[in-house]
Amino acid sequence: FGFSNAKILARKIVATFKLASEQLSSQDHYDYGMRAVKTVIMRAGILKREDAKMDEDVLLLRALRDVNIPKFLKHDLPLFEGIISDLFPKVKKPEIDYGVLMNSLVLSCKEDGLQPVDPFLEKCIQFYETLIVRHGVM
Repeated sequence: FGFSNAKILARKIVATFKLASEQLSSQDHYDYGMRAVKTVIMRAGILKREDAKMDEDVLLLRALRDVNIPKFLKHDLPLFEGIISDLFPKVKKPEIDYGVLMNSLVLSCKEDGLQPVDPFLEKCIQFYETLIVRHGVM
């Protein structure tokens, strides 16, 4: 499994982190260095192995979103979305089916007397995506 457009995709990763470091707010938990690049590359590799035929721009877009969105504050999300939409102008945000996981989350919420509201479910999905690429979380 390799990336046929590796140079172009690498430039997009670098541009994403460069623009994010310049435009997003300064937070201690934001990381735009080599660790962040490695995490995006790891996620992209996982996605490539899951679906080798997926368009590489869509794959990288998903990897960048999966890795970064969970750590950004709410007011930085529109800025990040603007950055990636500029770098991937004709690429639609991929829709992901979390059917079994989503059903389990909703069921667990109901069993615990909680309302399965969308923001909570989205954060659970983001936490799941984070656990896929990181060894631990704090």
